[in-house]
Amino acid sequence: MTRRTKIVATIGPASDTLVALQDLMRAGVDVVRLNLSHGTIDEHLARLATVRAAAEAVGKEVAVLADLPGPKVRSGRFPEGGSMLVVGKEIQLRAGDKPSDENCIYVQYETLLEDLIIGGHVMLGDGAISMSVQSVGDEFALARIETGGLVNGQPGVHLPSEKLRLTTPTEEDLVLAEEMASAGVEFMAVSFVRQAVDVQRVRDVVGTRARLVAKIETSTSIANLTEIVAASDAVMVARGDLGIDCPIEDVPHLQKKIIRHCVEVGVPVITATQMLESMITSSAPTRAEVSDVANAVFDGTDAVMLSGETAIGRDPVAVVATMAKIAERAESEASYRQWANRLGRVQLDGRSEPMEHGDRVTAALTHAASQAARDSGATAILCCTQSGRTARAMARFRPDAAMVALSPDAAMVRSLAMTWGVTPMQVGTYESTDEMVWFAVETALRAGIIHHGETVLVLAGSPNKNQQLPVGDAKRSWVGRAASDVMRIVHVD
Repeated sequence: MTRRTKIVATIGPASDTLVALQDLMRAGVDVVRLNLSHGTIDEHLARLATVRAAAEAVGKEVAVLADLPGPKVRSGRFPEGGSMLVVGKEIQLRAGDKPSDENCIYVQYETLLEDLIIGGHVMLGDGAISMSVQSVGDEFALARIETGGLVNGQPGVHLPSEKLRLTTPTEEDLVLAEEMASAGVEFMAVSFVRQAVDVQRVRDVVGTRARLVAKIETSTSIANLTEIVAASDAVMVARGDLGIDCPIEDVPHLQKKIIRHCVEVGVPVITATQMLESMITSSAPTRAEVSDVANAVFDGTDAVMLSGETAIGRDPVAVVATMAKIAERAESEASYRQWANRLGRVQLDGRSEPMEHGDRVTAALTHAASQAARDSGATAILCCTQSGRTARAMARFRPDAAMVALSPDAAMVRSLAMTWGVTPMQVGTYESTDEMVWFAVETALRAGIIHHGETVLVLAGSPNKNQQLPVGDAKRSWVGRAASDVMRIVHVD
């Protein structure tokens, strides 16, 4: 079976040429991530153009995710060669941007002393250096080094998120959001989301030009998970900062909780951070990394993400090929049918999240379709959709049958490259349901996804008799229509 868990790859110096991107897409990349924390806007726009050219050359629908930097607290610069922070030593923490050393760390955060609490933890970089606050005075705080090491440059400083006064998104984020939305990216990731309003601030700028991905990376975002997911188009389990802000032993359980909730409500979810990190420098992953990727697949994630592995790694193509093999092998053992049965019970019991009427009809229809596809032995489910909602709702059930989403909207087609199991394809517009169904089957047949003699299930809406509508116009076809109008089981002659 073709791999169904999607792969997101970050591009950088090791992978941003036309040839390199083509090779990555052939190896299995479905979504390309632009990390806006590094480089200029002109560099990102140039990379976006290269991604589009590569995808066209390969003949693959590839989405682009622009990841906004978000607020970042940094230390004052350490001397060249770095400073060694020794375990057990007490060190001063001061607000400001003066140079730091092994005796005093300056933190570029104005209200540092007001927001620190005795017993709280401060971490540098990716959490390798940690300190516990011993006392807080008028001019500085004293912290004891718990895990030490050599510190270089200006590492990020992690403070407890519940007291952090930084605004998400930042003004820089909003400027970048406007630029990248105008350039036509499909997704935009919002960093350090703590509540639903943080996502809404970006939506106020980009409107419907890009779909928003909420990065769950703080304890506050976990507490507000339901509201954040409801306000977002997708979610990222950003395990790096999540493992700093929350007890590290909680991270695997939080990952499962986030993924389970997102799948239940039909919101695509990405699992990210350190998935195959050893392959930045090594030709093979560790056994623990292989297990980590496989477990994310078992959890039900829509996509797995690579960061430095493909941005600066020694062999980005080998990393993607390795991740694709791990994901495909894990899918062969995943208990997707049990997942679908559980989701069906949740839906029937009314324990899923409240939905508007149109969404309820879609949920009911796709639940019925998952059962019908299984009972009829359908080899494929063809979703004719304008908004993508039908395809994403269908993907919640993780069906055995192949899923194809057909839409006349090019941006929507590319955005479905992030949804589990969906092969997105662009089609035209049609005047009748029968025409839609016929062209959907013919398109999938020509693409080699289905074959003569097979049974397929088609979800397609009924266009208005007086107006030519795109395939599967959501509002007209889902509300007030009988199931026979929108679901067809077709034997391919």
